[in-house]
Amino acid sequence: MNRLVALAALLAGCAVQPDYQRPAIDLPGAWKESAPHFAADGRWWKVYRDPALDQLVEEALTRNADLSLAVARVDEARALLGIAQSQLAPQIDATLDRSRSLSSAATGTLPPNVARERNDYRASLNVSYEIDLWGRLRTSAGAARADLLASEAASDAVRLLLAAEVARSYFALRAFDERVELTRRTVALRDDALRLQQKRSEGGLISGFELRQLEAEAASVRAQLPPLERDRELEEAALSVLLGRSPKAIYEGAIARASGGSQAPGAAVLPEGMPSELLLRRPDLVEAEQRLIAANARVASARAAFFPSIALTGALGSESAALAALFSGPAGMWTLAASLAQPIFAGERLQAERAASEARERQALAQYQRAIQTAFREVREALAAQARARESHEAESQRVKALTETLRLARLRYEHGLASQLDVLDAERGLLAAEALQIEALRAQRAAVADLYRALGG
Repeated sequence: MNRLVALAALLAGCAVQPDYQRPAIDLPGAWKESAPHFAADGRWWKVYRDPALDQLVEEALTRNADLSLAVARVDEARALLGIAQSQLAPQIDATLDRSRSLSSAATGTLPPNVARERNDYRASLNVSYEIDLWGRLRTSAGAARADLLASEAASDAVRLLLAAEVARSYFALRAFDERVELTRRTVALRDDALRLQQKRSEGGLISGFELRQLEAEAASVRAQLPPLERDRELEEAALSVLLGRSPKAIYEGAIARASGGSQAPGAAVLPEGMPSELLLRRPDLVEAEQRLIAANARVASARAAFFPSIALTGALGSESAALAALFSGPAGMWTLAASLAQPIFAGERLQAERAASEARERQALAQYQRAIQTAFREVREALAAQARARESHEAESQRVKALTETLRLARLRYEHGLASQLDVLDAERGLLAAEALQIEALRAQRAAVADLYRALGG
C-alpha cells in the first residue's frame, strides 16, 4: 500500500509543472526624473483642482460604455471561476423516474406470474466525485482565478485610460474656448481700428492702399474663427461620447467647464529613491502577468490529462412497481461504484492540446515582456514630456509678456508719428500668435500630466 501511495505521489509530481515564478526582469533602480505623487484614493485628476473636471470624470466612470463592457467581462470571469471551482466538489442530484412497459407474449421468455404490462417508479439521490489526484481540476480552477484577476486589472486599466482621456479632451476643449475668445477679441479690436482708419481715409490722412491692407488684415483674423469653432464642436462631441451621454445629449447638450482659468498644474515631484518595481502594479501589467499565470496553469492541466481519471459514484433510493410502495422498506436500494479511465489512444489529440497550451504560454510570456517594455517606454516619454511641456509654457508666457510690451510701445510710436500702422499690425499679429501658442503650451502641459499619471498606473 505504501508503495502505491509513493507511486501515485511520484506520478502526480510528473503530471504538473512547477508553481509559477515571475520571469526575471532587469529593472532600473529608481526613477530618472521627477514624477507625481500617487493619489491615495486613485483620483489623480484632483491634482488639477478643477471641480468641473472632477464631475466629468465621475460621470464618465459611471456611464462610459467601454467601462461597462469591462465590468461585464469581470462578472463573466467571476462566474466562470465559480464553474471551475464547482468541479472540485461532489456533484449531487435527485431523480424521480416513472416508466410503463409492455413485454411480448409471443417469445415465451416472460416469467410466470409476471404481468406483461408493468409500471416502475424509481427515486434516488445520486452522488459523483472525481478524485483530483493529478491536479487537473485544481489547475483549471487556478487558471480561471487568474483570468478573473486579469479581467479586474483590465477594468482598472480602462478606468485609468478613461480618466486620462477625459482630462485630455476637457483641457483641449478649454484651450479651444480660450483661442476662440482670443480670436473674437482680436477681431473686435481690428474692426474698431478699421472703422477709425476708414474715417481717417475719408479725411485724406491715409491712402486707399493702407486702408485696403487694414481690411485684409481684419478679414484674415476673422477667417481664423470658423475653423476654431468647428474644432471646438468636434471636441465637445467626442468628450460627450467619452462621458457616455445619450444620443440626444451628444447632439444637443453642452459640456460644463471652468472659464478663465489659465493656471498651469504645479511641478510634479516624486520622493527620491522611489523603486521602479512600483510600476509593475500598473493595471495593464497586472493583467498581462495574470494572463501568463493562467496560461501556465493550463499547461499543467493539459499535462494532467495524460494520467488516469478516478471517479466515485453512488446512489441511494428506492424502486417499486407501485407508487404507494415506493418509499416502503423493501423498495430500498443503493449502489456504490468506482471507475478508473486511462487515455490510451486519442489520435494525438492530447499531445496537440498540450503543445497548444505550451505555445499559448510562450505567447503570454512574450506579451508580458512586451507590456513591461512598453510601460517603461511610456513612463520615460511621459516624464520627459511633462518636464519639457512645463518649460515650454514658461517660455511662451515670457514671450507673451514681452510682445505685450512691444505692442504697447508700437502704439505709442504710431501715435507720435514715429512708426507706421503696419508696425502696429505686425506687433498685434505677433502677440496673437504668441498667445495662441501659450494656450497650446498650457494644454500640452496639462495633457502631459495626465499622460504621466496614466503611465505610472494612477
